[in-house]
Amino acid sequence: MLNPYLFYNSNCEAAFKFYEKTLGGKIEMMLRNEEGPPEMASPPERKQKIMHARMSIGNQVLMASDAPPDHFQKPQGFSVSLTVGDPAEAERKFKALSEGGSVNMPFGKTFFSKGFGMCVDQFGIPWMVNCPLEGM
Repeated sequence: MLNPYLFYNSNCEAAFKFYEKTLGGKIEMMLRNEEGPPEMASPPERKQKIMHARMSIGNQVLMASDAPPDHFQKPQGFSVSLTVGDPAEAERKFKALSEGGSVNMPFGKTFFSKGFGMCVDQFGIPWMVNCPLEGM
């Protein structure tokens, strides 16, 4: 099994609640820093930040946490790929993900798909949404 693990700039909880709503995901775990063992104490301003989160989207799993401020780096060099069977639903999810973010490639038909688009969501995470052609 291979699962993406994303690091957020202190907005993991908001991102996961957004994905739960727009992608039909289900948050299975949201462990806060304050819930860790005493030897993993965090500063007061970080106690409510997310140490580990897990979400299922269909039969896939997405995991994440809030990166410590001195360890956060802007995501680059990858995209989270979301495959959706229905073109209208794929376009709806693409539009929801790109709202408040940016579009790198507008959603539309391609030689390999009924619809494909690339965007960066409002939380800085790059996405590719694909509705593949039959047999692809």
